Amino acid sequence: MLKRVVITGLGGICGLGTNAPAIWNEMRAGRSAIGPIENHSLHDLKVKIGCEIKALPDHGIERKQLVSMDRFSLLAVIAAREAMQQSGLAAHADNTYRMGTIVGVGVCGFETIEENYRAILLEGKNRAGIFTVPRVMPGAASGQVSMHLGLRGPVFGVTSACSSSNHAIASAVDQIRLGRADVMVAGGTDAPLVWGVLKGWEALRVLSPDTCRPFSADRQGLVLGEGAGMAVLESYDHAMARGATILAEVAGAGLSADASDIVAPTVEGPEAAMRFCLADAGLNPEDIDYLNAHGTGTKANDQIETTAIKHVFGEHARALSISSTKSMHAHCLGASGGLEMIACVMAIREGVVPPTANYNEPDPDCDLDVTPNVARERKVRVAISNGFAFGGTNAVLAFKAI
Repeated sequence: MLKRVVITGLGGICGLGTNAPAIWNEMRAGRSAIGPIENHSLHDLKVKIGCEIKALPDHGIERKQLVSMDRFSLLAVIAAREAMQQSGLAAHADNTYRMGTIVGVGVCGFETIEENYRAILLEGKNRAGIFTVPRVMPGAASGQVSMHLGLRGPVFGVTSACSSSNHAIASAVDQIRLGRADVMVAGGTDAPLVWGVLKGWEALRVLSPDTCRPFSADRQGLVLGEGAGMAVLESYDHAMARGATILAEVAGAGLSADASDIVAPTVEGPEAAMRFCLADAGLNPEDIDYLNAHGTGTKANDQIETTAIKHVFGEHARALSISSTKSMHAHCLGASGGLEMIACVMAIREGVVPPTANYNEPDPDCDLDVTPNVARERKVRVAISNGFAFGGTNAVLAFKAI
């Protein structure tokens, strides 16, 4: 029988707030943090909006450590430390090899990449910064989290574009189920508000010129944001033995691939991931109360996700409460699933479904209940979070009350 895995700590940082409670308060209030980007050099970009962290909290990390960290790693460490503090856990000699971390990343250290390109190509410097490689590598965030928290168990990074967080959490659950660890810190991070990254997304012609309106008929595209969302996962037996406060259970995960197109999603891939998630969790479609949609705000993605939900849930699709919190924290790429995990867990804890903000008008192709603009009180026993990504990689997680 598979070990049960529970969540005992949450941590987060994004444009909505610099800790998980602040993020949740803004989510349930339906307030979007999307707006003009102020703290990053945008040069000649046409689209200059995003969801930016206006000021970092006082994290207390010394400069000699900061010089080896790109922004995406720093955000992960801030969120991970918060999650560990809430869990009441700390690594010590007796447990350090039974605790690990897996962090999902979409685009890695582009702040460092851009700094070095500009220094060498535009300013004429003849060498890159000495910490360029360790700052840039996609696994840097997990390494930095492990060092800051003293975790010596399974430690590695996961990268699968926009589903990276969900893949990281699913992988962490597997480490606990397989007996390789008792505790895992897992989630995702990204800091894509960098000129080169934004320029690439601009070329795809999927960025909204003003804001993100998932499922609304007048939606014009996605908006990028930065942030991190992390959780402390541990086996149910481990949590109970130490008298921990359990926030929710990670009931199951479903993974699939479209194997079709590098950017265009299919209905079949997301549908399969949702079905696999329900099967892994031992749940029926009618058991689900809330679905945090991938909901990027692009015409095709929202329509395809709606169709996939109808295929999986049948008549129950009409009874589901659905929302896309990307309407408030934007699309934080590898961090999105971590932030959406906070929404799912807190919906279960407080019986409140966060809304889809910025919703203006119904779309006949997206005709399910997307909780437009205003949060709704509802008993949520089970919530699922959809993560779909370029490359056709899909990861869906189920969380339930305990």
